[in-house]
Amino acid sequence: MNYNFSEKLKNMQPSAIREIFKSLTDPSIIAFAAGNPAPESFPIEAIAKISDNILKTDPVKALQYGITEGYPKLRELVAKRLDTKFGIGRPDDMTIIVSGGQQGIELTCKTLCNEGDTVLCENPSFIGSLNSFRSNGAVVKGIPMNEDGIDTALLEEALKNDPKVKLLYLIPTFQNPTGRTMSLKTRCEVYELAVRYGVIILEDNPYGELRFEGKELPTLKSMDTEGIVVYCGSFSKVLSSGMRIGFLCANEKLMQKIVVAKQGEDVHTPMLPQMICADYIEQYDLDAHIKSIQDLYRHKCGIMLEALDRYMPDCVKYTRPEGGLFLWCTLPEGIELNEFVQAALKRKVAVVPGTAFNCDTEAGSDAFRVTYATPTEEQITEGIKILGELVTEFMKG
Repeated sequence: MNYNFSEKLKNMQPSAIREIFKSLTDPSIIAFAAGNPAPESFPIEAIAKISDNILKTDPVKALQYGITEGYPKLRELVAKRLDTKFGIGRPDDMTIIVSGGQQGIELTCKTLCNEGDTVLCENPSFIGSLNSFRSNGAVVKGIPMNEDGIDTALLEEALKNDPKVKLLYLIPTFQNPTGRTMSLKTRCEVYELAVRYGVIILEDNPYGELRFEGKELPTLKSMDTEGIVVYCGSFSKVLSSGMRIGFLCANEKLMQKIVVAKQGEDVHTPMLPQMICADYIEQYDLDAHIKSIQDLYRHKCGIMLEALDRYMPDCVKYTRPEGGLFLWCTLPEGIELNEFVQAALKRKVAVVPGTAFNCDTEAGSDAFRVTYATPTEEQITEGIKILGELVTEFMKG
């Protein structure tokens, strides 16, 4: 594979957009809007113990500069886990640590895309990624989705008709914001199209380990024989979102240029969180911890779906995810989305309007995203009941 690096990076030699962190601060709000993991999913006692030990036994390493590629022990542990658990990693691949999955997404676009190049995305898609692409001067074009994921017929049409496509950004598993999972058939078709048209796939998989129902599906990266998939993962949803530990795995030739881009942004990901993460993987049972999170989200998602089934009018359609953090609710014709969202907020229920996730910033939407991760069980039931009552009121005019 010949990689065409962006004009702004190809002449740079090795030598530091931290994205926005949002949260709802009003404790009276039922926060269906946040994308945060459940607070009870954090292994606080273990992290406190590990942190204390590191600062007592190896404080200089934890507080000193590190190398851009990441803490070597953590890189080795992540690469081994990707290989043994997901079948990811070929001899010519390289794994690095980044400051959260968001940085991995931004760096990939920055490395590959010139201003005016096209990034194709599922529509709707994750707002943080869309903003990264736009900030790098890329043209974002959305491809509609169906129940199996991205519409491959429309994807091929876009690839055929736009010679400036450089990157295909996908969240195949428990997609944000819809909660949908791309079928195996669609995954195979997408990969074949990317190979045929010579386009790099950026596979974003922050939720893949949060499956609580259904059958595991192979990642696109595990299918990658041509070096065209950049795999972006994160510990934000399984250990701590605040530590900002993510990772990229891709062909070494491409990754070396991504490392140059990272040097220009933050020099390296902070050492202390990397060391905490590495020690947790070595000293504790990460898979057992993830299993407990899966159980937690299975329970909370079940409560939300039960509340939706009970309180939401039949005219509202919603996804039934097998994992991840989100559901996608589609309102019936005749309800103006922004008015609905504002009315919900006045009743102390916060949801995210679907317009926030549109690839086309001028397009409308009839849907909104909710999460079951952060609210309490009581808040989930009460919040859905309020939304259901609101739909009924809007339908009556």
